[in-house]
Amino acid sequence: MGLSEKELDYLEAHIPELAEIAFKQAYWAALATGSSVLMSENGNLVEIFPDGTRKIIKPLPPSMRVKKGQKFEF
Repeated sequence: MGLSEKELDYLEAHIPELAEIAFKQAYWAALATGSSVLMSENGNLVEIFPDGTRKIIKPLPPSMRVKKGQKFEF
């Protein structure tokens, strides 16, 4: 049984919200198991430990705007 177009549109509209929740759950699950997590914070790559301490790993390059369909070669 397939979903209607309206049902698909509704589900697709909630993808960003669901992704945010999934990332938060993964973040807290990693810390709860004693692992550290990496994230960007104030232009730096930061390692966060279960006890709440933070260690700056390195500065990150500045972000850049990307237009839909734009291609990059590295």
